[in-house]
Amino acid sequence: MHLDLCVSAIHLAVMSLADPTSDTTPFFSDDSEAEGSEEPGAGPSQHREVEEPASGVSSMRSVFTVIVLCFINLLNYMDRFTVAGVLPDIEQYFGINDGKSGLLQTVFICSYMVLAPVFGYLGDRYNRKVIMSVGIGFWSVVTLASSYMPREYFWLLLLTRGLVGVGEASYSTIAPTIIADLYIKERRTQMLSVFYFAIPVGSGLGYIVGSKVDDMAGDWHWALRGIKQKCIKSLHNYSVSLVLQKSYQTNIFVCVYVCSPSFVLSTFGFTAVAFVTGSLALWAPAFLFRAAVFTGERPPCIKGPCDTSDSLYFGIITVVSGILGVASGAEVSRRLRLRTPKADPLVCALGLLLSAPFLYLAIVFAQASPTATYVFIFLGETFLSMNWAIVADILLYVVVPTRRATAEAFQIVLSHLLGDAGSPYLIGLVSDSLKQTDSYLWQFRSLQLSLLTCTFVAVGGGAFFLATALFIEKDRQRAANYTPSDDEPIVVPKSGRSTRVPVSSVLI
Repeated sequence: MHLDLCVSAIHLAVMSLADPTSDTTPFFSDDSEAEGSEEPGAGPSQHREVEEPASGVSSMRSVFTVIVLCFINLLNYMDRFTVAGVLPDIEQYFGINDGKSGLLQTVFICSYMVLAPVFGYLGDRYNRKVIMSVGIGFWSVVTLASSYMPREYFWLLLLTRGLVGVGEASYSTIAPTIIADLYIKERRTQMLSVFYFAIPVGSGLGYIVGSKVDDMAGDWHWALRGIKQKCIKSLHNYSVSLVLQKSYQTNIFVCVYVCSPSFVLSTFGFTAVAFVTGSLALWAPAFLFRAAVFTGERPPCIKGPCDTSDSLYFGIITVVSGILGVASGAEVSRRLRLRTPKADPLVCALGLLLSAPFLYLAIVFAQASPTATYVFIFLGETFLSMNWAIVADILLYVVVPTRRATAEAFQIVLSHLLGDAGSPYLIGLVSDSLKQTDSYLWQFRSLQLSLLTCTFVAVGGGAFFLATALFIEKDRQRAANYTPSDDEPIVVPKSGRSTRVPVSSVLI
């Protein structure tokens, strides 16, 4: 897994080095720059040839770029949820309770959340390929290092999990903005749907790969390890000149964050999604395992390796439901747009409101019928996954293009701060507080009661998306029609350089 991450990181770096025109040809061109940089004597036919693609990038290169970004995003989420797939083994190995187990996800999300604004700011001003390449290499190294922590140093495992967030923040804030630069309108929504397929698919594969590697190796450490290669060394000698853009458009910043209720409300709705998915991602396999121990279907985990079949089943369900959810959400939204411009937030609200009762039934039926539990989990996750690509699209069309990476970072901070940064730890803390004895009954029952919180949070998220529908039309028009004053130029970052253009020429 980490070899693939390294290769992808090197590919992103080499694209800018190997291209003989990298110093003069931007990663993403635009019409306005083509006009400003046209050589004297260049004919109209040459000018039209440059402007032919909407983004200034060939269709083949655009598709290949999206494929690379999707592949890295897939590995990103596989790494993120491998720990949850082997959580019973980790608890047994380090001798930790539910509260400390929840910290594994909380520490990672907190690091990811704090650094997202930094990389969002840099992504609007620096060479994005370099930032992503360095970040991917760094997260590969620290993820590998986390698999070598001795049982006496649980705090070191927490530290390395926190450092993983550094690398992932550098990638997740920038990649969606690159796709937004490459495609427009319906095609952009389709490509974002493909990109966000990696969230449920990668998450599910993390459970599957983690549990199967644990079973085959008889040691959970190997679930976190990839093939040891020195590919990171190839990035060591990679250097590039980064040009800082000094102008920061305060009015645009205010317009993005203060004047766009739909952006703020949709971010709070997405925060509810993050809370629920973060809680389920870490605790669902452990909850299913405890339910099986409580009913006598599986022996308790006294000495590792523990039975990880529940992680395998949950991973398969996550992959299938994620694919169906993302695809159906994008398709329903596309069809509903023909009838109402409020389609996107309405579909997001529908997904959350429908997921809540199924998740509730899955938690309640855990001890009575494992089959019914898995069916309800499948339906709940399918509806929960409907909004991934749609929320990203909402952000992209209510935010001025030159501040999309910053807005992406802001959304990441808020959604993780109030969502999955604290939800795994909160669920574990509530579970420990409700546990009256250390019996198998109360290990299961306390976690069951604490997970019911997710269903009520999902309903609240649906309400936020319904409120978003009230403002979405006006905010979209405001972003599309925004024009800066004469002393407020737009700086479009590209390949370490910039060009000043009117907003209308870069709006997508």
